Amino acid sequence: MPTISYETVIASDKGVGEWLTMIRRYGFAIVKDTPVTPEASKRLLERIAFIRLTHYGGFYDFTPDLEHGDTAYTNIALKAHTDTTYFTDPAGIQMLHLLAHSGTGGETLLVDGFKAARILRDESPKAYQTLSRVRVPTHSAGDADKCIMPSVGAHGFPIINHDPSTGMLWQIRYNNDDRSTMTNWHDDDEVDSFYHALKAWDGILTRKSEELWFPMEPGKALIFDNWRVLHGRAAFTGSDRRICGGYVNRDDFESRRRLTTHGRSRVLFEL
Repeated sequence: MPTISYETVIASDKGVGEWLTMIRRYGFAIVKDTPVTPEASKRLLERIAFIRLTHYGGFYDFTPDLEHGDTAYTNIALKAHTDTTYFTDPAGIQMLHLLAHSGTGGETLLVDGFKAARILRDESPKAYQTLSRVRVPTHSAGDADKCIMPSVGAHGFPIINHDPSTGMLWQIRYNNDDRSTMTNWHDDDEVDSFYHALKAWDGILTRKSEELWFPMEPGKALIFDNWRVLHGRAAFTGSDRRICGGYVNRDDFESRRRLTTHGRSRVLFEL
């Protein structure tokens, strides 16, 4: 797996550039030898940029205590998904660092959403077109004082998104647990087309060949591209499983990556 040391990232901007290039290339990276404290984990994430604030706060540090009405705060298995699909601008980068766990289970799942999309396009072009066109409404309303939905795109966004100027695959936004009631169909045929396409998509995401499972370990922080890589977990036992982490905006990630790999003069020259 793509891995870099904590000391390399902390020591210099060159190390940051190597780290962010790794994330850009593979969709994720492991930072080994990360001190097993929330303070060190927060320092690591802030080597990219400021931590994004959401309704869950900024830097998070939690156990499965249902502090928030979200499945992340339970011990149940989570299927492959991307986070914050209910924001107009979903979180770009996410970090998860296991600080403690005395129980069993809880292995991490990663799936490359861009690869899954290419497989879908090759195997079922019609399904690919459907999931690139049909808008999926999403929401977050687990907390009594919150009901978050995208503020633009009245009926949500497609699961597979493309750059409107180039047509390049740009973003996967998929969390079936965040999906709202779908009523904005063009016609009855679109209903059938969508659910057939969704079944094909789910079938690809759950293929053993596309799943990467591994145990989370204290000292090995996981950072991944939330616009590309879907994540999940196995069910687990024990109420002391403690995870910390946070989000960074995608634009801030790209800014930091360009500057630490190319230098400011070149970045400005190429504007």
